This record gives sequence, C-alpha cells and structure tokens, in this order.
Amino acid sequence: MLKRNRMMLLALVLTFVMILSACGGGNNNANAPAEATNNAANTATDTGNATDPAASDAIDTSKEVKLKMIFVGPKPVDYDSVFAEINKVLKEKINATVEGEFLDWSDWAQKYPLKLAANEDFDLIYSANWAGYNDQALKGGFLELTDELLNKYMPETVAAMSDVSWDQAKVNGKLYMVPQNRGESVEKMILYREDLRKKYNLPEINSPESYATYLKTIAEKEKGVTPFTPETGDWKYHNLDRVLLKQQNEWNMFDLDLPFAFKLDDPAGKVFNVYETQEFKDLLVYYKDLADNNAWSKNVLNSKNDHQADFKAGKTASITHNNGTLGALMALMRQENSPYEVALADINQGKKKSVAISTQNGTSIHATSKNVERSLMFINLMQNDKQLHDLMMYGISGVHYEPVGDDKYKALDKNPNYTGFSNWNFNSPLNRDNEAFPQEASDFVKKWEAEVYHYDLETFVFDNSKVKTEIANVGNVMLRYAIPLEYGVIDNIDKGLADLNKQLKAAGVEKIQTELQAQIDAFLANKQ
Repeated sequence: MLKRNRMMLLALVLTFVMILSACGGGNNNANAPAEATNNAANTATDTGNATDPAASDAIDTSKEVKLKMIFVGPKPVDYDSVFAEINKVLKEKINATVEGEFLDWSDWAQKYPLKLAANEDFDLIYSANWAGYNDQALKGGFLELTDELLNKYMPETVAAMSDVSWDQAKVNGKLYMVPQNRGESVEKMILYREDLRKKYNLPEINSPESYATYLKTIAEKEKGVTPFTPETGDWKYHNLDRVLLKQQNEWNMFDLDLPFAFKLDDPAGKVFNVYETQEFKDLLVYYKDLADNNAWSKNVLNSKNDHQADFKAGKTASITHNNGTLGALMALMRQENSPYEVALADINQGKKKSVAISTQNGTSIHATSKNVERSLMFINLMQNDKQLHDLMMYGISGVHYEPVGDDKYKALDKNPNYTGFSNWNFNSPLNRDNEAFPQEASDFVKKWEAEVYHYDLETFVFDNSKVKTEIANVGNVMLRYAIPLEYGVIDNIDKGLADLNKQLKAAGVEKIQTELQAQIDAFLANKQ
C-alpha cells in the first residue's frame, strides 16, 4: 500500500540527494537554498542515464516528451509567456514540455465528455467530481493509477497526500485521479453590490428573505442591471439550490446530476428524492416570486454569460460561488479600483458547514496516453516543486505577481492576464494566498473552519455502473422539467412538480435510488 512505502521512498530520495550534493551534482546549487523536490527531480533525470546496474530501476528521461493537457476555463491572455517559462523548467527537470488546451466556460460541459469519448490524442485532463469524474472513470476515459505507478513516478506526492484523500478519489476501489492536496470549502456564498444595498437603505443580507428583498429592489429600481446571474454550465439544478436547498436544510446532495440527498446528521444515511419534499416545493414558491419580479433574465435558460465577468462589469448585482473564488474576484476588483463596492453574504448562518472532498479538483491521465510516466512526473512536480508550482498557479514573478514571503503573493497589474482557468488541480501545501484577499472572506473561512461538520458518508463514492442508462434518462428529465420549474418559467407549480416526478419515475429514478441506498448501507456497515 502507499503508506507502507513512504518512509522507504523518502529515505531513497534523500540518499540520492546527499550523493549528488557531495559530488557537486545537480543544476540547482547556484539557486540556494535549493528545494528538496528540485533535487529529487534532477536525481530522477540524472540516474535515468546511469550505467550502474544498481540504477536499472531508475527513470529514463533521455527521450524528450511533449505532453498535452486539457483545462477547463478560458485560455489565459498570457498563456504563451507563462507556459514558455514552465516548459524551460520542465525540459531541464524531466526532459518534457506541456501544451494546454482550454475549454471555455460557455461550452465546456458539452465538449469535455466528447474529448474523452472521441479518444483524442492528449495525455492529461483536469478532472473533478462536479465535472463527472466518477462517470468518466467508469466509462474508461481515465487511466487507472496503481500504487506501483504512484510510488515510482511521484514519491513526493505519495508522501504528502493523506490516505483519506486517496480513498476519496477511488471509484469502485480503483484510483483514476491525482487529487488536489489542499482542502477548501465548497459552501456557496453570495457576492453582491454593497453600494446598491446602501443606496436603497436595504437590510443586511443574512437570510433568504433579506436576499429576496435585495433582488426585487434591484429589479425595480436599477434599470440595466440584472439582479442575479447564475453560473454557466450544464447544471441540473438552480444555482441557488446549493445555498437555499442543500445548506439551508443541512442536506448533502452529493451528486448534482441526481435528485437525491440525505441529512448530514442521519447516521443511517437514508436517501430521499429532493423533488418529493416539502422543502423543495416551498423553494419553488420562493423562486416563482423572484422570477415574477424579474430577479433574473427572462433568457436565463439559454444564457451563456460569464457571471463573474458580468458582475465585474456592473451588469449584474449578485452571483454565487465558493468563498475562495468570490474572495479572489473581490480582490481583483479592488486592485483595479472598481467603481463598485462589493460584499459577501452568508444567508445560511449557523448551519452545518462541510469541506470539499479531494475530488473537488484533480488531474487524470487519458486512458490512451502514450506518456504515462512523464505525465505522472509532471503532476508530481506541479504539486511539490516550488518553482513550477508558483509558475503554474500565479504566473511569472515580477510580471503577474510578487512573492511575499513563502506563502503569500501580491497581485500585479498583469495578474488578470493569467487567471480564470482550472489550475486548481495542483493545489498543494505550496499554495500562496493573495495578500489582498479580503479580510471579510478570510474571516468567513476561519469561522467555518470552527464549524466544519464531518459526517459518516463524507468519503462515500457511488458506483453507477449498474444504472448508467437510468442516470442518463433522469438527467435529461431534470434538464427538461426541473430547471424551467425552478427558474419560474412554469406557472402552475403543483402541476409542474407532478409532471417532473412522473417523468422521473418513468426514467428509472426508483431503480437508481434503490441501488444508491444499497451501496450506502454496505458502506456504513463496513465502517462499524
């Protein structure tokens, strides 16, 4: 197992480092103090060409490799200059370079599965639970990552990653992702125009009711400003459901492609169909009222607008996302001297908070990659080598950011030219925090850390292989019947809800629920 090999691997790496240091080997001595991971990477390269029989198991990097990785999000303006620097270092360390391809937010949900289904020629791809990781793993799009591969090609990652993180990333007992190695909150917050709240002397936004008052007031009095703009993507729920349904009721909707939830504090993990609950019906009434009062665009179901860009430009008065994303947007707007005063709102105060499982962000290797070993070495460096991690996460020092100590950075004027895409899969203990990250956002993080609620099903992963057809059918029903209902397009809520549940039953929702509950029961039984 991974854990049993860690100390042996670390001892071996340190031995190689001491030998090279004694001989004056390695190319990083002039850059003191050298990072241990840098020396380890050079060791792998140098011993790969050794003739010593003892080095027969060493990694051979004598052949140059060109890797290709798929990211989600728009291609950064300064992609060419930053990746040129990344490739200089990669060439030196593992004799490889990487080329990125970017799937824009407006159409990534459609293009992402097609990239895997078409067996296109690429090596690595950003993966995440919210991007269908489990499903794509079971479809065979991702390579299984064995202990042998991980121990040999990414020992630093094996040593740094917790067993819980590895376990959370397993699908049907097998691993298809190198997950991020830094936790984050996934609880949704609201970023809104504080200047508009003050302008109309509105109450503090700290509840669903006060938020509704804000939205309806903006719709009535601020012409040309959309009160709320949802995130783009092929979501099967209203974007506010994660705030007003999941968090407000202290449920876990562990797969947003399915209509199931369970109560966080339920030791039995009893699953229920959220569309059959009174809580959901009450929420539809809330949404219908907002829709009738123009809280969002009439074209919302077909909109491809970038909600963050619209908020930054003053076109919308509020958006939702997690604390880190919204805090970063606040910092950027303040850095650019935005004319708008903005603030964060938690309308679920006192409710149980949970943290993201490791599969919130990760990196998978395409099942047909011809460069598996070098791909793993690439991921290992991105999570553990300070120089490469800084480049990938923050751009070029002196151009996009300035380092502030070992764990913070100052964003420079060109910082926006290297943001907005999915480099989060390389989150690790080497991450820097923006020194301009809003204090109010940091305060929420500290407060939530003290309120984090860990529940028995936190590491449960659903194997949907027996109900794949039903899941596809249910997903289509959710898009066709649930989303229009939630955005207030359907006038008769009772009839719309009845039609939705009738169609779900015809699509096989009960079969999925039975299979899901059986797996949960078995999972909980094994934990006792």
